[in-house]
Amino acid sequence: MARSVYVTGTDRGDGRQVVELGVMELLTRQVDRVGVYRPLGHDGPDPIYDLLRSRYRLTQPPGTVVGMRYAEASTLQAEQGTDELVARLVERFHTVARDYEAVLVLGTDFADTGLPAELGLNARLANEFGASVLPVVGGYDQTAESVVAEVHNAHDAYTSLGCEVVAMIANRVRDGQAQEAARTLGARLPEPVYVLPEDPALSAPTVGQVRDTLGAQVLLGDHTGLSRDVRDFVFGGAHLPTFLPALTEGCMVITPGDRADLIIGSLAAHSAGAPPIAGVVLTLDERPGEQTMALAARLAPGTPVLAVPAGSFPTAAELFSLQGKLTATTPRKAELALGLFESQVDGARLTDRLSVLRSDRVTPMMFEHSLIERARAHRRHVVLPEGSEERVLRAAEVLLRRNVCDLTLLGEDTAVRKRAAELGIDLPLLGAGEVPETSAATARIVDPRISPLRERFAGLYAELRAHRGVTHELAYDVVAEVSYFGTLMVREGLADGMVSGAAHSTAATIRPAFEVIRTKPEADVVSSVFFMCLADRVLAYGDCAINPDPDAERLADIAIQSAATAARFGVEPRIAMLSYSTGSSGAGADVDKVREATGLVRERRPELLVEGPIQYDAAVDPTVAATKLPGSEVAGRATVLIFPDLNTGNNTYKAVQRSAGAVAVGPVLQGLRKPVNDLSRGALVQDIVNTVAITAVQAQSAIRGPEKGGAA
Repeated sequence: MARSVYVTGTDRGDGRQVVELGVMELLTRQVDRVGVYRPLGHDGPDPIYDLLRSRYRLTQPPGTVVGMRYAEASTLQAEQGTDELVARLVERFHTVARDYEAVLVLGTDFADTGLPAELGLNARLANEFGASVLPVVGGYDQTAESVVAEVHNAHDAYTSLGCEVVAMIANRVRDGQAQEAARTLGARLPEPVYVLPEDPALSAPTVGQVRDTLGAQVLLGDHTGLSRDVRDFVFGGAHLPTFLPALTEGCMVITPGDRADLIIGSLAAHSAGAPPIAGVVLTLDERPGEQTMALAARLAPGTPVLAVPAGSFPTAAELFSLQGKLTATTPRKAELALGLFESQVDGARLTDRLSVLRSDRVTPMMFEHSLIERARAHRRHVVLPEGSEERVLRAAEVLLRRNVCDLTLLGEDTAVRKRAAELGIDLPLLGAGEVPETSAATARIVDPRISPLRERFAGLYAELRAHRGVTHELAYDVVAEVSYFGTLMVREGLADGMVSGAAHSTAATIRPAFEVIRTKPEADVVSSVFFMCLADRVLAYGDCAINPDPDAERLADIAIQSAATAARFGVEPRIAMLSYSTGSSGAGADVDKVREATGLVRERRPELLVEGPIQYDAAVDPTVAATKLPGSEVAGRATVLIFPDLNTGNNTYKAVQRSAGAVAVGPVLQGLRKPVNDLSRGALVQDIVNTVAITAVQAQSAIRGPEKGGAA
């Protein structure tokens, strides 16, 4: 039977969506099939389920998620009693549970439900489902003493009703009270207690949510601008010199639409980065003139300017109670929420207490989760040369919020900060020489053109490339290029790895690595693998990016390296040396090369499972394998597929990626002394996150450079 966890609360406003998201993250790390069940739901869309479905690629039929709507439940309870209501909800729960390895149950929300004794109903349902209970207590605007008392009351209430409480969580506790509450609670309850502080970035609405709440018309702005957080509201009525000092970072300016001076002044301040604002709302159904709007568009491209018919006072009344929401349309907030959950909750211990057994196979979702987990376990430092590129900045925010690694962003300091502000991205940036105040991941910005490291790197590069006639003067120009500067940081131990390629060619990324970092002593060649995340498994493809036509010696080396890379990332290596022929059925120079390479792998690494030559279908399909190579330990079960040449490998991975909808993570370079990895120029934010996490994991076992420390 599926193992279930019931996330519930004691009152409205506890922000438990953060916990629901965090628990789903833990469950999907362990098992492939996770179901969602909400016993009682409101009419209309369910924002948190829509978020879970999109983020975790849930295939559960939406009609099975909600047991019953509140209005129907209230009528049923009044007419036929609680027993009948519970019986029907339990029956519908089991319909979900029998199809999944684990079920996340979303308890009632205590908001206009029309149900009496709601806490007792949640407790009874959890018991009937056989689910562990994870109560969440809201601590917003409460003292530490009050939070402690509320957690004790909730714990007593659920345990007295026979529930198996696996942990208690106090959420949205003020920063100054959170630590004190955690210390007190940790000593008083038998179960783990976690305290999540209030995060203003989570409670802040986005500009898009402001638009929807007000029914506003968008006069200027783009999708990126609408995703900015609104951290404050500033109402414009004074003259410009008095008004400008009142602007704060991330504020939404509310001003009558005929105040062109305040509109242009706000956008000019944003353009100068002093401070970056979220947007402007124009009231009283007034519209600035054509010339004013044209100037506004040039001053701050993408910054939203909205218009509403109401005056400032009714507009303010609607906005002051507006809270940010986790939805499928706010993926950035989901990352912030997960970062908060993971920083405060011992995920390994909680998973243990939930008694969820890990699946034997590695699914794509589990593979992606394991990257983040493993990178975070022993945090490393990665340099990103494309520091002002939008996707890189968005990936950096995810990596830092989830404590995956420390980062150095290369680029001109003002340009990087301004771009981040325009995108509404909040990065914990350290200044030159600044020491982190906490153990959380941080980032620095380094400008290669003016960095004190430039002179040192120029001398090193000139020495390394002297045999090619490189002078100090030429080296001084070369190392100012971000890919060379980042690679030299890795060589010198000022960073543990580098990821580039979102805006640079593959050659621009890997050439410096060949020149500066070079191959490991035990490696014959630098090669690559793609991790191909298919619907039901993860395969490693090598080499699809570097070597055009490797001979048998190099092909064997690529196979051995690829097996080691696969094993490092949790994929049990079973190597298929691919060819157009299987076994002894064919002959020719190409088949002979693969046969010779297979023999070399067996000779060098007899413990590895390897088969070759073998065709792709016989390698991955058990039915075909039973016919072509019966009794083989690899055929039909291969996880590491080695292509005979770049033409075959590159075309195959792209065909599988496009035709089968596979997620291709890579190329992951192997054979270098220290990790440097390339991105596709079409890489998505999640691709960048995954590649940086892979680089960080590679760095955990790489040979370290002679020096340590942060970038200057």
